[in-house]
Amino acid sequence: MESDTGEGSFSTHAELHDSHSESKLELFGFDSLVNILGLKSMAGEQIAAPSSPIDGGNGEDVSITLGQPKPAGVKLGTMMGVFVPCLQNILGIIYYIRFSWIVGMAGIAQSLLLVSFCGLCTFLTSISLSAIATNGAMKGGGPYYLIGRALGPEVGISIGLCFFLGNAVAGAMYVLGAVETFLDAVPGAGIFRGNVVNGNESPSLHDLQVYGIVVTIILCFIVFGGVQMINRVAPAFLLPVLFSVFCIFTGIFSAKKDDPSPGITGLSMETFKDNWSSDYQRTNDAGIPDPNGKVYWNFNALVGLFFPAVTGIMAGSNRSASLKDTQRSIPIGTLAATLLTSTLYVISVFFFGSLATREELLTNRLLTATVAWPSSAVIYAGIILSTLGAALQSLTGAPRLLAAIANDEILPILNYFKVADGGEPSLATLFTALICIMCVIIGNLDLITPTITMFFLLCYAGVNLSCFLLDLLDAPSWRPRWKLHHWCLSLLGAFICIVIMFLISWLFTVVSLALASLIYYYVILKGKAGDWGDGFKSAYFQLALRSLRSLGANQVHPKNWYPIPLVFCRPWGKLPENVPCHPKLADFANCMKKKGRGMSIFFSIIDGDYHECAKDAKTACKQLATYIDYRRCEGVAEIVVARNMCDGFRGIVQTMGLGNLKPNIVVMRYPEIWRRENLTYIPATFVSIISDCIVANKAVVIVKGLDEWPNEYQRQYGTIDLYWIVRDGGLMLLLSQLLLTKESFECCKIQVFCIAEEDAEADVLKEDVKKYLYDLRMQAEVIVITMKSWEAHVEGCGQQDESMEAFTAAQRRIAAYIAEIKQIARKEGTPLMADGKPVVVNEQQVEKFLYTTLKLNSTILRYSRMAAVVLVSLPPPPASHPACFYMEYMDLLVENVPRLLIVRGYGRNVVTIFT
Repeated sequence: MESDTGEGSFSTHAELHDSHSESKLELFGFDSLVNILGLKSMAGEQIAAPSSPIDGGNGEDVSITLGQPKPAGVKLGTMMGVFVPCLQNILGIIYYIRFSWIVGMAGIAQSLLLVSFCGLCTFLTSISLSAIATNGAMKGGGPYYLIGRALGPEVGISIGLCFFLGNAVAGAMYVLGAVETFLDAVPGAGIFRGNVVNGNESPSLHDLQVYGIVVTIILCFIVFGGVQMINRVAPAFLLPVLFSVFCIFTGIFSAKKDDPSPGITGLSMETFKDNWSSDYQRTNDAGIPDPNGKVYWNFNALVGLFFPAVTGIMAGSNRSASLKDTQRSIPIGTLAATLLTSTLYVISVFFFGSLATREELLTNRLLTATVAWPSSAVIYAGIILSTLGAALQSLTGAPRLLAAIANDEILPILNYFKVADGGEPSLATLFTALICIMCVIIGNLDLITPTITMFFLLCYAGVNLSCFLLDLLDAPSWRPRWKLHHWCLSLLGAFICIVIMFLISWLFTVVSLALASLIYYYVILKGKAGDWGDGFKSAYFQLALRSLRSLGANQVHPKNWYPIPLVFCRPWGKLPENVPCHPKLADFANCMKKKGRGMSIFFSIIDGDYHECAKDAKTACKQLATYIDYRRCEGVAEIVVARNMCDGFRGIVQTMGLGNLKPNIVVMRYPEIWRRENLTYIPATFVSIISDCIVANKAVVIVKGLDEWPNEYQRQYGTIDLYWIVRDGGLMLLLSQLLLTKESFECCKIQVFCIAEEDAEADVLKEDVKKYLYDLRMQAEVIVITMKSWEAHVEGCGQQDESMEAFTAAQRRIAAYIAEIKQIARKEGTPLMADGKPVVVNEQQVEKFLYTTLKLNSTILRYSRMAAVVLVSLPPPPASHPACFYMEYMDLLVENVPRLLIVRGYGRNVVTIFT
């Protein structure tokens, strides 16, 4: 039995490993734990593949594989994956042909400052890069991946594409530098005749183009060979470079005063003192001092000249998808390369400043070749191989960066460059090669080179800002293994990057920022939403919490009052399929916001049991949120499951919102269809909702004629009429003003109708209301209606005939209902009951309510027949009347009025006369 069990267990494990070795668990449950531990197989049960209960895709899947993972091709270690690429990119042509000249122009003191300033920028960026790279698994894309996950996909793609373009063009710059050095060293290799300047023949542009294209194609073949080919070739480029540096230092130590070049003094303290201070002056285009030269050099200009000599720290992170352990290799390799090259530059400042006179430093462009041991040919080889190595790393990193951007599927236009996991970005490499070849054909990159530096600095600033944001917010997910970091250092690094950009050239800084901004807005317009968390969302969360705490729980002052509508999406009937909310409700919610500021909460209620309907509620919530976005209304969606609509609304009105960010206005549609479709449940539900709002101290806005509500393109003319019967804290006045801020109502004027009991009070009331509106900065015409004129109008005017039929029909229905409940009460021997609760019916009071409502309806029809919209106060439901009576009053109030807002304030002022 033990043998059988063991074999069965082994067989099951083998099947699990073969068929589910790449299964992904997004949530550990007890069943998954049992499957992984093999407990079911020990009991002889069949193991089901663990599955994720979470539907939808998450951009940051965390893979938990069962069994041994599949080999995913060759992976690189710290040395070949990060250190060597960074070293090849950093140690370039500027060190050989320009560094000694920089020491002669700036002097030893300011050269040390220059090296320290630029080196500090890359060192701080390397620390930020190390912190972010060690905060979890890292996919391909290097700095793009880090910036995009920290600052959002829009910022990540805009900086990432600029960085890709910078790497691609930098590859062309390195290729042209190698070809030009080769043609200088071997003039006979030129195919075309060059230009003769001051007796010296410079390489022909056509030679640069031909050789440059050939070299680019050769490098591309190496890159197409994949990681293995690059690993084999990279040392061949790097070792001669390191040997040439060794030869330079050997030549410096062995240099004597009697060398053929009279300006070389050997290591001398006197030369050191002479070269300590700066000597900024004018030079010609070749860098030779000339009092009439076009170029004047200062510290700022030297920053722009030298900074490309410290760039290249991202070369290792660019190929993050090819690294065995990104969290170990990127920090160690990047920082080692940065510190090594910075140390080399600092030492070289002292040696070059002590080696030759200032004149020699400024006139001998290839001083390194002059002093090199045993021959200057070593330096030429070093220059050529260093530039070719840097070009190789650029052509290797740029395609992988572009492929990583494409794999995130944010920009559909980049989908052609997508690459499967472990695959080589062939199409991206071909595209990068085409850009490189086009730049090589141009030949002169003087206008493009500063922009390349800007792109690198922009990327470095993005990495520093990403680390600063993540470190400052300190979210629970921020747990980097690299501990030597602080948000102050990251902020300082970002600041230095921006300063260097403006020191180099404010014009190119503006151009690069403008290009990044254009890409940013293009991503916003055309890109898809990234589904990964970023630092900005965390910042928004922290800011929202602090703002919420600062608001406190006190009442909001009228000057700071904003409408926060709680929009009830229950349609009181049926809507078309896949339309979760009446389309005009979103339009009306926008009308309650000034210039789009504010938030709306759209909610609906699903009747049923929560455990049974939870999945349906989640689907409905997603559908409602999508529809709100489609209608371009700022708001959130909520779906509640309850036994019935009354219970659901009562729970929402009590719990929705936080602190002073609770909704303050309940917006819903008037149920015009309840009698037409015989929806007998609506009266009790409608009265219950209004009563709950009154108890919860929420304002209420009920929209009648929602189907005819105008959208933003339907301009309205006429008036907005307010029947200001009950003081409501100014909500009705404020709503009318908010309507005027919308294009559809901006041509309308406001009329305020007030009711006076006596004719003598009319003038006084009118002046008081005018003064009040003036103090509120609201322009409106005030119309006072007296009770006597009202009575005369109702008794003598024939306009009431329009609603008289509805009035008599309401009387008839109410009388029949009273007779019915009285008969039931006599039969059962109980008090009068309606809607499951006792009621008191005063027939004279019911008649008075109906008559008052009829008079108000007749007045509205008399004065506001052509109004764009009418606002009237909402009467509260009488406590002892049946719900159907209240619906009769309301139906009579809205009779024949096409577009009506029934408004009730919540006892607080929402407007103030004070500044």
